[in-house]
Amino acid sequence: MTDVGANEGRGPLYRLYINRLRRTLAREAVPHHVAMMIDGNRRWARELGYDSAAHGHRAGAAKMREFLGWCDDLGIGVVSLYLLSNDNLRKRDSVELADLIDIIAELADEISREPNWRVQHVGRSDNLPGELARVLAEAQERTRLHTGLHVNLAVGYGGRSEIVDAVRSIIAQHDSEGGSLEELAASLTPEQIGEHLYTGGLPDPDLVIRTSGEQRLSDFLLWQSAHSEFYFVEALGPDLREVDFLRAIRDFAKRDRRYGS
Repeated sequence: MTDVGANEGRGPLYRLYINRLRRTLAREAVPHHVAMMIDGNRRWARELGYDSAAHGHRAGAAKMREFLGWCDDLGIGVVSLYLLSNDNLRKRDSVELADLIDIIAELADEISREPNWRVQHVGRSDNLPGELARVLAEAQERTRLHTGLHVNLAVGYGGRSEIVDAVRSIIAQHDSEGGSLEELAASLTPEQIGEHLYTGGLPDPDLVIRTSGEQRLSDFLLWQSAHSEFYFVEALGPDLREVDFLRAIRDFAKRDRRYGS
C-alpha cells in the first residue's frame, strides 16, 4: 500500500491523512518541550546537485520556520532548535560558515517578528561574529514580553560547555556571597546546576527529534535530555514533512515514560 504521507504535494489525500493524525493526538499527550536537531542539509544540497551547501542550509532554515508553525498549531509550549554548535564554529569551511551565519541571522530575525513568539538565544555570544550576536540579542529583547511559543535558538552552543558555564556561575555566585568551597561542595545539587544552565527556568525537553537518520546527541542539551524521549527521522532536514512530525508526536504519546522508576 502506498504511504499517503510520502507525497509532498499537499494533495487532498495528504491533508486528509494529516487531519486524521491530528485527531488521534490527545491534547494532554502532546509534549510541552520539543528539541529539534536538523541534520542533513549539506547532503540534501549535494544530492540535488547544488554547488554550495548554502542551498541546503537555506532550505533547512525554511523548514525550521515551518516546523515551528506545526508545533504552535499543536499547542507545544517550548521548541529548541540546534542551529550552530561550537564544533561547527571551529571546524566548518570558512565560506560555508559565513553563509550559515547569515542564514541563521535571517531566521532569528524572522522568527522574532512572529506575533507573540518569544525568542531566546541559547549558547555563548562571545565566540560568535558580532553581527550574528547583535541580531540574536535584538531578537531576544524584541520578544522578551511575549507569552506564546518559546523558541530557543541554540547558536554557538555546546552541551559540555553549558555545564561548565553553569558550574562557573554557581561558584562565582557562592563566592560573592562569602561561602567557602567546602560549603558549596556539600550543598551542590542537580537542581542548582539546572537553574544555572542557559535554559534555566524552562522545562527539560520531553522529546528530542533528529533528522537524516543519524542517531547521536552531538553535544546537544546533554544535561536537559537525561529523561527525554528520542525520535529519529530518516528524511533529510529540508525534506521533513508535517506527517513525519505528527508521527513522532504520536509515537511519543504511546510511550510509557518512567523517569528512572
